[in-house]
Amino acid sequence: MAHLIQKLRNRASLLPLSLAALTCIGTVPAAHAAWEPTKPIEIVVPASGGGASDQMARMIQGIIVKHELMKQPIMILNKGGASGAEGIMDVKGSQGNPHKLMVAFSAIYTLPVAVNLPFNWRELNPVAMIAMDEFILWSHAEAPGKTPKEFIDAVKGAPPGTFKMGGTGTKREDHIITVALEKAAGVKFSYIPYTSGGQAVTQLVGKHTDSNVNNPSESVAQWRANQVRALCVFSSQRMTFTEKLTDSQSWSDIPTCKESGYDVEYQMLRAFFLPAGTTKEHAAFYIDLLRKVTATPEWKAYLAKQALKETFLINSEFTKFLEKDEAFHNKLMREAGFAANK
Repeated sequence: MAHLIQKLRNRASLLPLSLAALTCIGTVPAAHAAWEPTKPIEIVVPASGGGASDQMARMIQGIIVKHELMKQPIMILNKGGASGAEGIMDVKGSQGNPHKLMVAFSAIYTLPVAVNLPFNWRELNPVAMIAMDEFILWSHAEAPGKTPKEFIDAVKGAPPGTFKMGGTGTKREDHIITVALEKAAGVKFSYIPYTSGGQAVTQLVGKHTDSNVNNPSESVAQWRANQVRALCVFSSQRMTFTEKLTDSQSWSDIPTCKESGYDVEYQMLRAFFLPAGTTKEHAAFYIDLLRKVTATPEWKAYLAKQALKETFLINSEFTKFLEKDEAFHNKLMREAGFAANK
């Protein structure tokens, strides 16, 4: 009996220590939770509605909602004023705001050179590049010439400036490609700027212009409806998508412009940036989100339909690409005579 009483006393003496230990455990901070948005996200598109950047942003928004990839809602804000400067400067002025994300394309390079816009992509927080976009020379389905050479010969046979080339903005990618094509082919177009690729293709279908250099996604519906003709793609090699989108053609059936004798190549990044003053943790959330988006079957189908080249770059690889792409655009802008006097 005495032994049992002593054993019970020993257990009782340990009880305060055990309670104290439990109390200490309760006060140990939990592991640091990863950052995630606490209010709605704004995705700023520095372009008008209907263009390729707007379409991509809304596609991503739909994928996030469908698969419940994020707790907070997403709003798409089109700020295409001043050829996209409105949207770019809005994000630049939103320092430290992790709830604002910008869709980026080549305007981040061209606008600072063309109009002395006080902006440099290094002033933002690069998140990720998720694709490269092609450009195609489109003509009206009833325009002269069913091949690039036949079309260019028709342009050569007319007085300079007779043929109208539509495009998005002035001194931007569409205009750059037009000038490069003029030099390569020895022709002259009348370049007509519009607020978006969607407007440019509408004007082409209405025969207010003779051609444009839209992205595939901006003209695919009209191509499938046999309203426009895809003449050639401004790339080093043909696109790889083989599914027939018209009665007789897939993206892979479109020749490169270089194949046709016009050595002009141009592709455009599709990427996302956060404002300056945001952190690596903020960027990590969106990198993870975009990885999930680009792994969905809806995104894979979107790539094939819109002829986007999947290219996922983050961190130092993304930065290296931006530096190289910036130098490439600066060269093109100066060769085209689009650089503002500084």
